[in-house]
Amino acid sequence: MATLLGCIADDFTGATDLAGLLARSGVKVSLRMGLPTEPPVDTAAFEVIALKCRTAPLDEALADVFAAYEWLKKAGAQRFFWKYCSTFDSTDKGNIGPIAETLMTKIGTKQTIYCPAFPENGRSIFMGNLFVGEQPIAESPMKDHPLTPMKDSNLMRLLQPQVSKPVGLANRLCVAKGPEALQQRLDELKTQGVAHVIVDAVANEDLFTISKACQDMPLMTGGSAIAMPLPMLYLEQGLLSADAGKTEIPHLADKAIILSGSCSAMTRAQVANYGATAPSYRLDPLELAQNGPKAALDWLAEQNLADSPLVYATAEPDQVKAAQEALGVMKAGELVEEALAALAVAARDQGAERFVIAGGETSGAVTQALGINKLDVSVEIAPGVPWSFCETAGKKVALTLKSGNFGSEGFFTDALARLKELEAA
Repeated sequence: MATLLGCIADDFTGATDLAGLLARSGVKVSLRMGLPTEPPVDTAAFEVIALKCRTAPLDEALADVFAAYEWLKKAGAQRFFWKYCSTFDSTDKGNIGPIAETLMTKIGTKQTIYCPAFPENGRSIFMGNLFVGEQPIAESPMKDHPLTPMKDSNLMRLLQPQVSKPVGLANRLCVAKGPEALQQRLDELKTQGVAHVIVDAVANEDLFTISKACQDMPLMTGGSAIAMPLPMLYLEQGLLSADAGKTEIPHLADKAIILSGSCSAMTRAQVANYGATAPSYRLDPLELAQNGPKAALDWLAEQNLADSPLVYATAEPDQVKAAQEALGVMKAGELVEEALAALAVAARDQGAERFVIAGGETSGAVTQALGINKLDVSVEIAPGVPWSFCETAGKKVALTLKSGNFGSEGFFTDALARLKELEAA
């Protein structure tokens, strides 16, 4: 069938997050890992393309987004969604704003919204300010993010330097009045020349209000949660039918690997929790710079993958800073990504068929190394983190890609247990 909604995500975990929330509706969702190399054939109503452009140089990011847009347009997409992280982490130059503005020009629309709120995961926006739980994001651990530290919580101030047209706000008081009031506010801002509108949301009810008001926009932007109500709204409009069957659960070997590159506060807690009882190995960027991943690969070769070992580069902010000062920010990250990608391939070749990956950059590196280009999205382990099934080197595997701050402290254990529940069912 023709694609109704074409989605472009700025990293692989974010794309999986978005696909999982859309799949809650029961409507078929197809997730493409990286730019598709084949013309669109037998596409789903919801097509999600996962790029790796959150921290890429802007010209490269724009080129990839343009190519993804062209593929989705050929697939028949009638509406578009630009998905970025619920923490809105970016830089003074982008890439969130420039990509949105480029898509607006390509699509031919004069206004879009920005709503990275994800209340189920503690992300909310009030009076234009982004919160993580009860903390303004600039006071949260995101202030120490190794690549995109968040030093300001005000989304309007963050976005304005990234775009060429005015930024405005539709605040919580407006959203609370319902879809018609929000539509009126957006129209007022449009007459004032405001092209980019931050929209407040503090609860799931707000997401439904916003989606209902904006469902006919040619382009929406935000975190994954703002897209969650869209399938239901499209079904109500008669634009699509619930034609998706259940994702088939393949028979998999009981061998697993957990790979973590994220240095977020929650992933640090998850690594500590899981590593207390499971075999684990920590990657040191300084050692990788000198000797490569040989020691880690040798360690992995000695492991029984039925014990689901963990390999991680997750570290405290001061450790990350020290490595970046010694190697450079980009080089330190590249060394870790390359090592984790090599470990994923080695684990696959040792028989691993269950992969738990933490961190957006790590997920991109691992899926590319495994040659994975399409995922069948299944049920969630935690809000925004589903199990998916795919093929690598001719065999079926299960894969979950987790954004850094998502999930509870016991996520790694929960993920493996949830997969066994699926198989048993």
